[in-house]
Amino acid sequence: MISPQNSSESPIPEVMEEDKVPDPSPCVLGIIPVIYYSVLLCLGLPVNILTAVALSRLASRTKKSSYIYLLALTTSDILTQVFIIFVGFILQTAILHRQVPNALIHTVNVLEFSSNHASIWVTVILTVDRYVALCYPLQYRFLSYPERTRKVILCVFLSAFVTGIPFYWWSDIWRDPRAPGLLDRVLKWVHCFIIYFIPCTIFLLTNSVIIHRLRRKSKKHRLHVGKTTAILLAITTVFAVLWAPRTIVIIIHMYVSSVNKDWKVHLAMDIGNMLALLNTAVNFFLYCFVSRRFRMTVREILGMLKLCPVREEKNIHIESYSDSLKPVGIPLGTFV
Repeated sequence: MISPQNSSESPIPEVMEEDKVPDPSPCVLGIIPVIYYSVLLCLGLPVNILTAVALSRLASRTKKSSYIYLLALTTSDILTQVFIIFVGFILQTAILHRQVPNALIHTVNVLEFSSNHASIWVTVILTVDRYVALCYPLQYRFLSYPERTRKVILCVFLSAFVTGIPFYWWSDIWRDPRAPGLLDRVLKWVHCFIIYFIPCTIFLLTNSVIIHRLRRKSKKHRLHVGKTTAILLAITTVFAVLWAPRTIVIIIHMYVSSVNKDWKVHLAMDIGNMLALLNTAVNFFLYCFVSRRFRMTVREILGMLKLCPVREEKNIHIESYSDSLKPVGIPLGTFV
């Protein structure tokens, strides 16, 4: 979950006088976060919806697990944008100024963490799926098929919701001046491991094996990096880069300085959150850059490209294995 950042206004004066709580650190960026998140939501949400429509068409046409996993990833990104950016930041913080019941805030926390966990762990499952497709191509057709893929995705979403429930007790780091207690530190460390350390370790190991396998095969067969592997490496690399600043700041907040007391940590957390949430809107451009078939489907949806039905049906069987997301190292035309 991305904790909604503090708005420029100070807490209620009466409460501060009674509890003698010092003024919170100012929001150095001012109105910039409000503009940033509003633009990110207005652009990212339509783009993700368009991505979901395109991937659902490709999944129904090709019956490939890759598109189903990418569709699940896009769905979780949409949920993340709705719960974290719209409900958590724009609605609760920027519009209502957190003047809502605490029970509602904590309930929204569960939904935010759940959608965040689902987005990250669908990417992990996709990474494992690509690893099996590359390293064990003959067994892959028996291990990964649409029915099983949907069951795996359902399990991931249910697990994400279950792991999000403990974060009902996640403290509001923007308004809480006290130092993190034992429960706060446990939740923050669990959060860092679930959303960053464990996924990045899996990405590093599987991607290293995939790259090593590709280099070894390329020496014998001049094998180039396929579309699936290129998208996978791009997604995992962008995730690791964009989420690193926020993870580091969370750890600093636990042991060095509080967001509520130090404006520099406040600024770092603002920037970390903004970079992390940018990850929910970039996958569309990665797909367009790598996959020609995805670009054609998007043009078809937007009405920019009208293909003849006969020609389209003929191209489905040709391009679905040559230009779509297919495991690397499998001969052209092999069913996966």
